[in-house]
Amino acid sequence: MKHGKKYTETAKLVDRSVAYEPEEAIALVKKTATAKFDETIEVHIRTGCDGRHAEQQIRGAVVLPNGTGKTVKVLVFAKGDKVAEAEAAGADFVGGDELIPRIQNDGWLDFDVVVATPDMMGVVGRLGKVLGPKGLMPNPKAGTVTMDVTKAVKDIKAGKIEYRLDKTNIVHVPVGKASFTEEALQENFKALMDAIVKARPSALKGQYLRSITLSSTMGPGVKVSVAKF
Repeated sequence: MKHGKKYTETAKLVDRSVAYEPEEAIALVKKTATAKFDETIEVHIRTGCDGRHAEQQIRGAVVLPNGTGKTVKVLVFAKGDKVAEAEAAGADFVGGDELIPRIQNDGWLDFDVVVATPDMMGVVGRLGKVLGPKGLMPNPKAGTVTMDVTKAVKDIKAGKIEYRLDKTNIVHVPVGKASFTEEALQENFKALMDAIVKARPSALKGQYLRSITLSSTMGPGVKVSVAKF
């Protein structure tokens, strides 16, 4: 893959053979984020888990203390008094059965997170083929299937992110924007890593965290030392 001149220049700042301390890695990633837009800073964590085994799955959510820097649109499936509760909490869209054809037939996906009350999961289940592959299906482990829609919506708006293993047993999550201060990114990174370390499956034998890489949308990857985790 051929990289542009800007990428090649910034990549020279990173020593590929070094696993940096988190603080150094964050400073470097900020320095190498030179695009004309506010790049997202992402963490990529390669684990020793085998996601094909249910007992080695990692899935959960964590509220980043400084948010993600992104405005998140929340859709809530609810009925009865939970509709008004979701709207009061700041949900962007609230509804029930009437949203199914809109999503299924019209391809409407103008939202980032879906929350549902447990009594609506029968309805939401019909959207499995659409929402599942996009990682939008509500899940109790991620706190998106709940009767407490106020807390769910407010947490998501405040910077709650979901983490889960992909098919290659890597977790990819955003921890902020390049415009964030180093301190804000460090706090977010720490909150995420604390949650990931806690989520270690008890069935896992051997090394849990194989490698951690930080990168901005357009910048090179910076390796982070896994020693302290």
